Amino acid sequence: MSEELLINVTPQETRIAFVENGVLQEVYIERARKRGLVGNVYKGKVCRVLPGMQAAFVEIGLERTAFLHASDIVQEVEAEEATPEQKPENQIVDLLREGQDVVVQVVKDPMGSKGARLTTQISIPSRYLVFMPGAQHIGVSQKIEDATERQRLKEIITRLAPEFEPGGYIVRTVAEGCTEEELLRDIRFLQKLWQSIGEKVKSEPEYALVHEDLPLAMRTMRDLGDTNLEKIRIDSRETYDRIKKFAGKFIPQLEPCVEHYPGERPLFDLYGVEDEIRKSLEHKVQLKSGGYLIIDQTEAMTTIDVNTGAFVGHRNLEETIFKTNLEATQAIVRQLRLRNLGGIIIIDFIDMTDPDHRRQVLRALEKNLERDHAKTHISEVSALGLVEMTRKRTRESLEHILCEPCPTCSGRGTLMTAETVCYEIFREILREARQFDAQQLLVLASHAVVDLLVDEESTSLAELEEFIGKPIKLQVESEYTQEQFDVVLM
Repeated sequence: MSEELLINVTPQETRIAFVENGVLQEVYIERARKRGLVGNVYKGKVCRVLPGMQAAFVEIGLERTAFLHASDIVQEVEAEEATPEQKPENQIVDLLREGQDVVVQVVKDPMGSKGARLTTQISIPSRYLVFMPGAQHIGVSQKIEDATERQRLKEIITRLAPEFEPGGYIVRTVAEGCTEEELLRDIRFLQKLWQSIGEKVKSEPEYALVHEDLPLAMRTMRDLGDTNLEKIRIDSRETYDRIKKFAGKFIPQLEPCVEHYPGERPLFDLYGVEDEIRKSLEHKVQLKSGGYLIIDQTEAMTTIDVNTGAFVGHRNLEETIFKTNLEATQAIVRQLRLRNLGGIIIIDFIDMTDPDHRRQVLRALEKNLERDHAKTHISEVSALGLVEMTRKRTRESLEHILCEPCPTCSGRGTLMTAETVCYEIFREILREARQFDAQQLLVLASHAVVDLLVDEESTSLAELEEFIGKPIKLQVESEYTQEQFDVVLM
């Protein structure tokens, strides 16, 4: 499978496209004014403890206070090793107090009206390892399937770790086959980094950023380094030089893949990435067979509806439905990755009567999700024929990064009809006429509403004038949306 990383850099933003076999699979965007916070370590101050929620709000210098739950706080007695008498009860009032300084790491970016999600279980990644200062255990990535290799890596870390500051380690997938010297180099790097963080915590004021994760380009290289990347094309000479140096030092096997793209045609246009990004903001996704998906993203959950559309099949209805659902599984997983949809996701496949077909569709969905870097969990098909799943969300979706709620409909996606607004105006006129003594009333409204009032609703308007005994004037306000109006007393 051909895999490429395309990096488009401007002074305002960095965009990265992950392409498999010429098809865009994931997009990462980081803007200079609004960098992602996941992975950053802060010295924070507890500003409010909420026993009813078993959580606390922590000031870390952002626009909104961040959220720290009791389950995300490292305690002195490790839960796995504790006796029943020592088991921590996770009572927030026993763990934190208002005004207390605390070292925390961001695990979820601020989303919508919610602040960042925090943890005190700090984890600092390097090329081959993840260092966890507050833990004691040593783990190996489950993606390394060879039992002998897993044991070898665990033994190396177990032997090397006691020479340094206490803490736990997780061996990353990319460490498969690496030497003891390479692992030792990573441990030394992580130890130095953690020591520098500790020094900053002591010297910084009450709340401050003490460690910032790598810029997007380097971070993506580090995290996707275990994939079979064939090319990394960059359209900025300055960024190319930095990434070439970074790869040479930390990911030498990827250094030959790094290329500078000097062409006049934009890199994302060359691969059709711009068109795919625009399509990913639409509700409807066409399938090759003629079927289609409808994707609706809300704050509560994301729903995906599968339809046969123009696909009529060849044999019978059940076979047509089965083939559409199978094709949809691949498209759904691609859209989840491309749009970075997280949280609760409900998939409404077309109803299948054959239990074997349902099992095959579910297996196809699970198989396609194996290539997704985000953690997912799928439930069985429900009694209503729905597949419920969750996908870990750590950053905003593509739609939230690139779009904002419509100011006209406030994100509802619908507007009151002109007729509905006319009747609202009639009710408002009656209220105003009964409450205040005025010579006449002036209605300010949008063009569509005024047109309806002087045309189809002219009789109703005349009857209302006669009923209240006052003349009603109309005036078009071009800046008003269809739902806006004002009744002015004159």
